[in-house]
Amino acid sequence: MIRCLAIDDEPLALQQLVTYIGKIPFLELAAQCQSALEARKFLEQETVDAIFCDINMPDLNGMDFIKSLQAPPLVVFTTAYSEYAVEGFKVNAVDYLLKPFGLQDFQRAANKIKEFMELKELRSYDNTSSSPKDDDTLFVKTEYRIVKITIADIRYIEGMSEYLKIYIEGESKPIITLLSMKKMEERLPEFFMRIHRSYIVNLTKIQEVNKNRIIMDADTYLPIGDNYKEAFQRYLDTKFLGK
Repeated sequence: MIRCLAIDDEPLALQQLVTYIGKIPFLELAAQCQSALEARKFLEQETVDAIFCDINMPDLNGMDFIKSLQAPPLVVFTTAYSEYAVEGFKVNAVDYLLKPFGLQDFQRAANKIKEFMELKELRSYDNTSSSPKDDDTLFVKTEYRIVKITIADIRYIEGMSEYLKIYIEGESKPIITLLSMKKMEERLPEFFMRIHRSYIVNLTKIQEVNKNRIIMDADTYLPIGDNYKEAFQRYLDTKFLGK
């Protein structure tokens, strides 16, 4: 169960949050508060996994309240003012519900919280596993979903700023996920190699090497970066037959 805190200074709006939380099977209401100051006192004694918080409140608004927390839980902001949306996401809000919102909108936000919690648990498992590279699968988050990938099916990975494109055997479109190349490189087994600052390749999927390019298929040519040529050449030497 995901423990939730509901905060809103309007009694009817607070009751709506409480009612909706009660309708979601994986949510558990830990407390309801009519001010951020009341919520702060509660959090001094208790912990929660997620907060549904109104922004416009007297004394201390919801945005400043979340910013004041040293380790804030997952947050969904609720407000009648759409101009707060961008600012809300700047403090890593999971979602933003514009009043008046219905159960379907609330369900969507709750699902996002659930997916973030599942991803956190997966990352915790990876960090505590004694031999993560022995596993033949990995999980990544994409478009609010967590998908399972068989590592051997990965053809190559392309880095794009803070995102990765993971190209899978037999799939027409890549999986896009928020992750660094370094983190992915650390997770992959020995038959993957970084060949460029923007590319990691599955060495078993290479069809041809032509000068400074790796050919994966008729339509896919990957460059070999200057800083990676020596390491890749050493790999080729271990596999090369002939004079």
